[in-house]
Amino acid sequence: MKSDATETEEIELELLLEAVYRKYQYDFRRYSPASLKRRLLQAKAQFGCGSFSALQHRVLHEPAMMPALLPYLTVQVSEMFRDPAYFLALREKVVPHLKTYPSLKVWIAGCATGEELYSLAILFREEGLESRTIFYATDINPDALKKAEAGIYEASRVPLFTENHRKAGGKSSLSDYYTAAYGRVIFDPTLKERTVFSDHSLVSDAVFAETHLVSCRNVLIYFNRDLQDRALGLFRDSLVRKGFLGLGSKESLRFSAHADAFQEFERSERIYQRGGAA
Repeated sequence: MKSDATETEEIELELLLEAVYRKYQYDFRRYSPASLKRRLLQAKAQFGCGSFSALQHRVLHEPAMMPALLPYLTVQVSEMFRDPAYFLALREKVVPHLKTYPSLKVWIAGCATGEELYSLAILFREEGLESRTIFYATDINPDALKKAEAGIYEASRVPLFTENHRKAGGKSSLSDYYTAAYGRVIFDPTLKERTVFSDHSLVSDAVFAETHLVSCRNVLIYFNRDLQDRALGLFRDSLVRKGFLGLGSKESLRFSAHADAFQEFERSERIYQRGGAA
C-alpha cells in the first residue's frame, strides 16, 4: 500500500507533466514512469525545488525553466558507433541490400546530439552510399538538434569514438573526419550536407517521409507500452517494403502490436526488416 507521501508525489508528478503538455505541447505523459521520475528527481534537486509542485510552478511562470528542464526529460546519452556490433551488422548485412536502391532515405529518430547521425554518415561514405542518401535527423529537443547540427564534441570522448569505429569495421581512420582544436573536435561539415535536421515528436507527430532505414536506438525503453506501439507504427508506415528498422540492445518488437509487420533480420543486434505490402 502506498504511503500518503508517495501518493501525493505521484499526483504532483502527473500534474507537472500535464502542465508541461498544456503550456508547451511537449507530451511526456506516456513515458515510462520510473525512469521519468528518477530524472525529474534530479531536476528537482538541481533547481532547488522542494517538490514537483514547486517545479511545476517555476515551469509555468518562468520562461527560462522549460528549456532548462527539457534535457532531464529527453535522454541525451550517446556516443559514436555505440554498440559497434550493431554498426558492423549494418555494414555487413544491411548495406548490401541498400546498395540495390538508386536513392536512399535514412531516418535517425531521437538523434539527440548527433553522434549516431555522424556514425551513419561516415559508414555510408565508407560504403559508397553517401552520395545517394538523404538523412533525416529528428529530436524533440531544439538544443540537442543545434548541437547535432554543429557536430562539435569534447576531445576527451574521441578515443572511445575511435575504438568503436574500429570495432564497427571502419575502413579509414576516424581522424580523417574531424579537426581538433582547443580541447574539442568538429566533424567534417560535408558529413551533414545531405542531412535534414528537424523537430519531430514520436508522441504526437505523423510520418513525414518514405524511408529505407530507420534507426531508433535506446529511445523506446523510456516509453510505456502504448507509446512504444505508436512509435513502431510510425516506423512501419515510414519504411518501404523490405526496409530496415534498427533498435537498441534492450529493445524488441516482441509483444508489440506491430510485430507481425516485421521479420527478424539480425536478431542479436535488434535489426528488423519490414514485410507485407508497401
